[in-house]
Amino acid sequence: MAQRMTVGLLLAVTLFLFGCTGSGPKTETVDGKTLRKVKLALNWFPEAEHGGFYTAQLQGYFAEEGLDVEIIPGGPGAPVIPQVARGAIEFGIASADQIPLGRAEGANVVAMMAPIDKSPRCFLVHEASGIKTLEELKDCTLAMSSGRAFAEYLKKHVPLKNVRIVPYDGSITAFLRDPNFAQQGYEFSEPFLATEEGAKVRVLPIRDIGFNPYTSVLFTSDKLNDSDPELIAAMTRACIKGWKTYLTDPLETNKHLESLNPELSPGVLSFGVEAIKPLTIVDQPSYGQMTLERWKTLTDQLVEIEMLKKDAVKPEDCFNETK
Repeated sequence: MAQRMTVGLLLAVTLFLFGCTGSGPKTETVDGKTLRKVKLALNWFPEAEHGGFYTAQLQGYFAEEGLDVEIIPGGPGAPVIPQVARGAIEFGIASADQIPLGRAEGANVVAMMAPIDKSPRCFLVHEASGIKTLEELKDCTLAMSSGRAFAEYLKKHVPLKNVRIVPYDGSITAFLRDPNFAQQGYEFSEPFLATEEGAKVRVLPIRDIGFNPYTSVLFTSDKLNDSDPELIAAMTRACIKGWKTYLTDPLETNKHLESLNPELSPGVLSFGVEAIKPLTIVDQPSYGQMTLERWKTLTDQLVEIEMLKKDAVKPEDCFNETK
């Protein structure tokens, strides 16, 4: 995700909640074709990690599937999983680890497709620090969101000798001024922002130590998944098509994202698309599909870091497996 914004929180959550009113399926007729109106809630402000969903909207892929999709921007604290679980909105975006954690709390949601196969979650260090792997993180200040699965996994698997952990404030300001500072980030945003400011950075992906949840996962409620498989299939097809187009021809969508999120720049979006490409399998027929093995590994890891009780969630219940 791009640099975390500290302004606009109230506006983002207000817009999110405003967009989540109403109940029951609605339809609209466009050019003689009846479209079903549904809502898709993002987990953050519009950025490259959401590009394929906006492409599906802009290129008419949703309409081709008989859908009129309203995309609702998120922000810090936007309650996407609870809203989807209780049926206030039909679809949401989340990191894969949030799905079993939600289910364990009674928010029964299920993942439909995963556009980003490998986790972009990373940590930034200065090249001059000499730190080349996560295992070597030491003698520094580390800004990260403790309590999140990736952070707890890091603390469980890395010694972090003489590391002072401080809250992540959503900015790269402290990183830029302190050569002994490290922080969390996403491979397709913070590295660009820091480099643009003249910093020489090294990117250390969390997946290098084994934590690799799917990212920007499209999900829905168990209830809708079971009751309307045609809708689920149509939404999944449109989103897959949108992501394939975005990753090959992102220009139009990136201009649209700039208009929605004024803190973005053409540079960070172009960088973002190029950074996402190695994290996907877009050129394969299985693009967007997920495997039981990955979900089992994820749930086992959440148990290991004591964020999930053993056998509290079945991995096979977390996602739609392609038959």
